[in-house]
Amino acid sequence: MTLIRFIATDGAIREVHGAAGDRLLDLAQADGQPLEGTCEGQMACSTCHVIIAPEDFPRLPPASADEEDMLDFATGATRTSRLACQIRLPAALDVLTVKMPGELRNSKGK
Repeated sequence: MTLIRFIATDGAIREVHGAAGDRLLDLAQADGQPLEGTCEGQMACSTCHVIIAPEDFPRLPPASADEEDMLDFATGATRTSRLACQIRLPAALDVLTVKMPGELRNSKGK
């Protein structure tokens, strides 16, 4: 099991557990995190943009070129930004810290 720490924009931390192969977007939405995931994982939007803690970023499989291209549209993207719909928890991952970006873009343009 992986312990996932979601850090809200106000600094509040919520912790959930996920199993190997679980998709980060599904875990985040089940926990009530503000990730819309409008395209349902088809990489046609950036409404599930998250920022991975720098120490955890290299422990995830790398982003594809298509994901990197879509992150160009994410508001507030950083060097450790990822799309939550593209992250499947690896079996060897024990902890993952995920920060919600300061600005979120959803399908309603907010």
